[in-house]
Amino acid sequence: MACVERKIMKVIKIGGGCLHGKKTIARILDIVEERAKGHIIVVSALYGITDMLINGMNMALESDENIPGIISRLKARHMLIARYLINNRKDYGDFNRDLNKNIGKLERLYYGLNFTREISPRLHDIISSFGERFSARLLTAILRSRGIKATCRMPHKIGMLTDGKFGDATADLKQTTRNFQQYINPLLKKDVILFIPGFYGVSKTGDITTFGRGGSDYSAAVAAVAAKATLLEIWKDVDGFMSADPNLVSAAKLIPVLSYSEAAELAYFGASILHPRAMEPVRRKKIKVEIKNTLNPDAPGSLITARSPRHKSIIKSVAHDTDIGILKVHASGVGARPGILSLVAGSLTDNGINIKSVVTSQTCISLLLAGSDLEVGRQALKTIAPKPYRTIETVDDLALVSIVGEGLFQKKGIAARCFTAVAKGGVNVEMISFGPSRAALYFLAKTKDLSRAVNVIHATFFS
Repeated sequence: MACVERKIMKVIKIGGGCLHGKKTIARILDIVEERAKGHIIVVSALYGITDMLINGMNMALESDENIPGIISRLKARHMLIARYLINNRKDYGDFNRDLNKNIGKLERLYYGLNFTREISPRLHDIISSFGERFSARLLTAILRSRGIKATCRMPHKIGMLTDGKFGDATADLKQTTRNFQQYINPLLKKDVILFIPGFYGVSKTGDITTFGRGGSDYSAAVAAVAAKATLLEIWKDVDGFMSADPNLVSAAKLIPVLSYSEAAELAYFGASILHPRAMEPVRRKKIKVEIKNTLNPDAPGSLITARSPRHKSIIKSVAHDTDIGILKVHASGVGARPGILSLVAGSLTDNGINIKSVVTSQTCISLLLAGSDLEVGRQALKTIAPKPYRTIETVDDLALVSIVGEGLFQKKGIAARCFTAVAKGGVNVEMISFGPSRAALYFLAKTKDLSRAVNVIHATFFS
């Protein structure tokens, strides 16, 4: 009996940075037409659209007179692409009518926001999800106008179920997998190009819930698991993960293979190739992930797998993040008094602030926050009564530098080599964390010392 070869099914994710300008979008759709038949494509909003939607909420809150301008700009951005790339009158007319219908829904939501005088978490998620919806419908219409079998399915129609948490939802992988096998996989057998908007899913009660900024990568990973795909491809406008930011280190090299842990740590510590949460679903099913460059689609890119070969120096990359600050909570006997850390962290969480990391001593709790959250965090802690602390201090103008690689703990002397290089480079270290991750070590330094720190570390481990 002859063996029937199982068709490789992929999920492809196209980021908003690639959907920037009509010529770039045309080139990407040429690649889609050539390589994506019978596969799922998860798309972000067009470049800048999510920011327009979110900023539009604040503008609508200020005055209902701002709303027509918001709607006009959003429609114009999509119709400009449509006029340039949809090459027959019928498909253009169909898309125009569909866009008008959905933009009308968005307009009513903005007026409702102005009337209620509140941007609720539920309303924030609904409005911010429109960019991906517009994008999926636009790309589908363009391919159909070329005579290509293409369709799109909304997450709330195909059962991408979530836990219902607004702004930071997590997918229900078991139920989503059952739904995809019912609604999605039959389409793929017909060699259809299927677009799915990223960034959001739907709760069991029918509420649209987003996966957080950058969450389209996570959507794609969920889709790869639910569709039982063989491979997840992330299409970007860069070759892949690098040994350092090429803008800082001219000798930076492509990392050909990484482990899930290494990719997640690099994403978390500033390498903006993908969202850190994207590794959660694919790691469970050991689905390989490839980073591909839309400007150079035949380049090897970076491959992410369960296991990766170790670099001779153990270190795969030196990452950095400049959107960082420290909120210091000074109090006597912090380490010996139960409940203080929980009280402080709970206050920040209740105000929607993400804590990146925590380092404590007997007299101080140091919380790493995004730079934009520092003042908001300080004000949140000032409302705690009675005060469990003596003073609060904020420290900004900092950069986080991390070295990432599986085996940091097993290889002796890695930390010593790192900090010896930093000291010789004349860089003062503000804070160190080594231990929470088995694949990463990080420290903080002044922003003015960032370039020097990254270069001396890279030279030490990669020269």
